[in-house]
Amino acid sequence: CRQMYALVRSGVPILRAIHGMAESSNSPKLKTALTEVASQLEGGYALSSALNQHPKLFSPLFISLIHVGENTGQLEGAFLKLASYFEREQDTRKRVKTALRYPSFVLIAITIAMVILNIFVIPTFANMFSKLGADLPWATKALIASSNFFLDYWPHMLVGLIGAFVAIRGYVKTPKGLYKWDKIKTRLPIVGSIIERSILARFSHSFAIVLKAGVPMTSGLSLVSDAVDNSFMSKKILAMRTAIESGESLLRSAVASTLFTPLVLQMIAVGEETGRVDELLEEVGDYYEREVDYELGTLTARIEPILITIVAAMVLVLALGIFTPMWDMMSAFKGK
Repeated sequence: CRQMYALVRSGVPILRAIHGMAESSNSPKLKTALTEVASQLEGGYALSSALNQHPKLFSPLFISLIHVGENTGQLEGAFLKLASYFEREQDTRKRVKTALRYPSFVLIAITIAMVILNIFVIPTFANMFSKLGADLPWATKALIASSNFFLDYWPHMLVGLIGAFVAIRGYVKTPKGLYKWDKIKTRLPIVGSIIERSILARFSHSFAIVLKAGVPMTSGLSLVSDAVDNSFMSKKILAMRTAIESGESLLRSAVASTLFTPLVLQMIAVGEETGRVDELLEEVGDYYEREVDYELGTLTARIEPILITIVAAMVLVLALGIFTPMWDMMSAFKGK
């Protein structure tokens, strides 16, 4: 999008620009798609119609903005808006991944530690305690029982985990399963609010882009519902479109959707009154992005106490289960 903006702005013909992009592209999929688009342009297709033949690469929002840009003579502006939109999306995704990297590594390390303890460490101590005939406390018995269960049934557990993963993945691919999973994601503790705000930021920015491009509000909501990439949120946005089609204002449909905070609703109200809905939606998108930035900044600080508690619980159970009987045996030997 950024390169197409520069080429079109410089006065390079569309067909020549597409050919140049196809030759310089590092992505085989994009290169193939652009080559086919170029051949369709040579056959008399409009750019938006040619791009529409590749829905896996070009979203309805992308095609709609290109279509509006073609019809209004603002094609370079459409590419610039899309470039800014995708850069913002990519930046948000990178920040989310960076924030979740530390807790993910800690959870993986804890899982590996649990496997090693159950397979190698606890059985060794269990053999030692059985040879010495020590009277074992409840914590030690619980550790030995869990280790024996893990050693005896690990193939069944592995098959069960793989089966559960395949079943859940298959269910999530169904419309009903995807809707439930997308709803659960926005309700997750700690990270749910970040996911919800990032989706609302995407909605606000993409809706502002289509309105600025001259797309009607109802058509814009249909396009944006696909762009948010969340079926739960998409259904609420489509409900807003239905309400507007039946004569409701954008403000009332936004209130009924229960998606937005009172501050955002006030901004939408001002936008409707002044005829500057697109500008106010840009402000709303920036507001939600600032919220996401703040939440991401404090995410590690909020997750750390939970991780520390999990590690502390593991250490406590190991101390009670392994070291307590050893101390008891040492005391008994000293007594003798």
